[in-house]
Amino acid sequence: MRALEEKIVKEGKVLPGHILKVNSFLNHRIDAAFVMEMGEEIARLFYEDKPSLIFTIETSGIPIAFAAAVKLNIPLVFAKKHKSGNLSGDLYKTTVHSYTHGTDYTVVAEKQFINSTDRVLIVDDFLANGKALEGLIDIVNQAGATVVGASAAIEKGFQHGGDSLREKGYKVRSLAIVESMDDSGNITFREQ
Repeated sequence: MRALEEKIVKEGKVLPGHILKVNSFLNHRIDAAFVMEMGEEIARLFYEDKPSLIFTIETSGIPIAFAAAVKLNIPLVFAKKHKSGNLSGDLYKTTVHSYTHGTDYTVVAEKQFINSTDRVLIVDDFLANGKALEGLIDIVNQAGATVVGASAAIEKGFQHGGDSLREKGYKVRSLAIVESMDDSGNITFREQ
């Protein structure tokens, strides 16, 4: 998505440790109209796969997953990183390692919201080493549901998480794939 690449170059900041800061439009301050455009593109990319549910992980993945769910007119479920008092009943659980925060989370989703007949599209804001998506795939598999694909707003191609998922047979379509970035702020995108 050329418009996203341009926005990353214009508004993004490269931080030490290969962190791409896009909090001016995606992770802290939300450019709602632009996020809806991203959701529309995800809907276009996966419409033929007939997803019945979008699944993401809190927190930063929710806006883009919501936008895609609106465009596809299907429900959105998000996994929680912490079991809270408003969760009840049986839970699917998995462990996810966060590259950005350098920590492991036990991620949970209520069993009543994902079932074996669901065709699940996984959507997140970033795809780096693929651990968050692998955790969400694990929950979908626990439910006996089908993963129809995965999409990220921004994929860090140099960390190969998306490539690994593609090699495993998953349809992965990211809106922008950063092939390389350096501490001077230079960003190169993969041709798609």
